[in-house]
Amino acid sequence: MMRAIAGRHRGLLPFETVEGIWRVIISTFTYLQAPYSVHVDVSRTDAAMRDSARFHFGFTVPCVLHGSVGEVIEAVRKSTGDLGMFSIDSVPGAHPWWTALARPDAPKVIARLPFVERPDHPAGAPVFVISNPLADGGARDVVLESVEVDRWRPSFSAVLQTIAAEVIGSAANGVGLALLIARPGAIPPDAVSAELRSAGGADVRSAEVGAHARRFDFGSRAQAKADEAMQ
Repeated sequence: MMRAIAGRHRGLLPFETVEGIWRVIISTFTYLQAPYSVHVDVSRTDAAMRDSARFHFGFTVPCVLHGSVGEVIEAVRKSTGDLGMFSIDSVPGAHPWWTALARPDAPKVIARLPFVERPDHPAGAPVFVISNPLADGGARDVVLESVEVDRWRPSFSAVLQTIAAEVIGSAANGVGLALLIARPGAIPPDAVSAELRSAGGADVRSAEVGAHARRFDFGSRAQAKADEAMQ
């Protein structure tokens, strides 16, 4: 829906106003039908996370602040319909939070925000949104996998590029290395593990930890419109 709204946007009204109105409408009406809270990790970027939560969910939906990603995951796990939000950027050497999403009944990533990318986004901090497992209907343009290997090998990056996958998080897990890998949803589920093994990876174990929609690059669209107007 938001991709369609962004794609047909015209006129002087800033798109952030249009997007903000629609997001408040959707989140508020959802809350009225089935009340929920958004649990937010503010351990790294308090102001940016608050801005993102309010831009995407409005002021009606309760926003519960937490001091770590682990607290957010646990709060969502214990809830019946709450959401969680935390920064995508991993702290080097930090605990690999994504391993806590590996069990089938654990919360899963359902969105990557902001969905509509642009340089001047009013709430541009990159975040993941999690929920308890969805029965169906979730976007699967990009699938996230928690992958454990014995250690990092330089050849991993090259083989992952062959299937358009990338490492977006890594941390030691006590017995080896935990990787958070994003791959296209159209790629077979065992493709990542197979490529890592082909590059020498040992003791490779993988579990899906969520999926989200492919982002819409509004900045590129705006630039293309400007170039067209100048021709």
